[in-house]
Amino acid sequence: MFDQDKWLEIWTTVKKNKLRTFLTGFSVAWGIMMLVVLLGASQGLRNGISKTFLDDDAINSLWISTGVTSIPYKGLNSNRPIQLENSDHEYLNVNFDKIEHSTSRVMMWSALLSYKSEGGNFNIRSVHPDHQILEKTAMMEGRFINDKDVEEVRKVIVIGKKIKEDIFKKENPIGKYVKVFGIPFQVVGWYADYGNAREERYAYIPISTGQKVFKASSNVVNQIMLTYNEELRLNQSEELSNKITADFAQRKIFDKNDPRAIRVRDMQKGAEEILSVISGVELFILVIGIGTIIAGIVGVSNIMIVVVNERTREIGVRKALGATPASVISLIMQESIAITAVAGYFGMVLGIVVVELMSKYLKHDFFFNPGVSLNIALLSLTILVISGALAGFFPARKAARIRPIEALRDE
Repeated sequence: MFDQDKWLEIWTTVKKNKLRTFLTGFSVAWGIMMLVVLLGASQGLRNGISKTFLDDDAINSLWISTGVTSIPYKGLNSNRPIQLENSDHEYLNVNFDKIEHSTSRVMMWSALLSYKSEGGNFNIRSVHPDHQILEKTAMMEGRFINDKDVEEVRKVIVIGKKIKEDIFKKENPIGKYVKVFGIPFQVVGWYADYGNAREERYAYIPISTGQKVFKASSNVVNQIMLTYNEELRLNQSEELSNKITADFAQRKIFDKNDPRAIRVRDMQKGAEEILSVISGVELFILVIGIGTIIAGIVGVSNIMIVVVNERTREIGVRKALGATPASVISLIMQESIAITAVAGYFGMVLGIVVVELMSKYLKHDFFFNPGVSLNIALLSLTILVISGALAGFFPARKAARIRPIEALRDE
């Protein structure tokens, strides 16, 4: 029940001790503001890392690349180059039933692309059609490389958004011809990459065209990428990875434990590791934020102890005139809750404002769209108010136990 006299008394006490009340409230406001800001920052970090590393490529994928052997094997010396070929891509598709999509790719770095008087150096990937699924390439207009392009060795090209903007400006590129080192390629589509804007500076051509037109060998590939059934758990995908490694080791004659001969990167495993790191950072941030709030609550409790000590005689008079212990406890706790709730509210609002400013002005690949759920903010405020009530309860209980005769003797 609302007791106007009690609230007026609390207001009078607060006005009488403005500086003390302000400093106490500031510590509480600062605590919840820091919690909100840290939670918002951790969400921005999670969004940024997820966008860059997890949303850019298919998670259920293996990326196969090779190097040189570092271990002698079966009479063969180390430092032997291990090379991927078209036949390896075909072999994987035939012999591994858990594979759903696959592509080989050949890289061509810093290729000169030109259109009329415009031009620039961009990276080109020669790929199979399934590469669109592996890289999560979002076609904005036109189409991606298809099977006919590969079979007929067509000179077609798919360009990224940045290439379109740099070379074609505002002109529609579909159907136009762009020269790659002076060789004309017809633009059949352009794409955007929402996971990583740097990917938009790449162009794609059919793998058969890239091998025959620009490479000395029409059989060699730099990398093979594949997706497996999404229902496979992490241990099952690792089993598939190990099986592929052992199979390649047998066919290309190298030690399957040689770390430099072949590398099969499991994106699911990488995602698990990244998410584990993010969760650890979030837990650390949460501990810091809660610690800051606890410091503020301790400050409120200490101040309420001081209030009880200052008002010992007053409390004694109240009890001598018939005040019940419950009414004394209620008075002290209401003051504690009022200070905590008001300061906590302003701290929460200020924290949300700071997070919004971070979202507006902090732009980075690894930090994206920070934010705090309103439910989490309100839950934090509720916990803070409950903590404030507890902070006031123990000093209030001490006040309620004061015997009137002892309180009236207090100097």
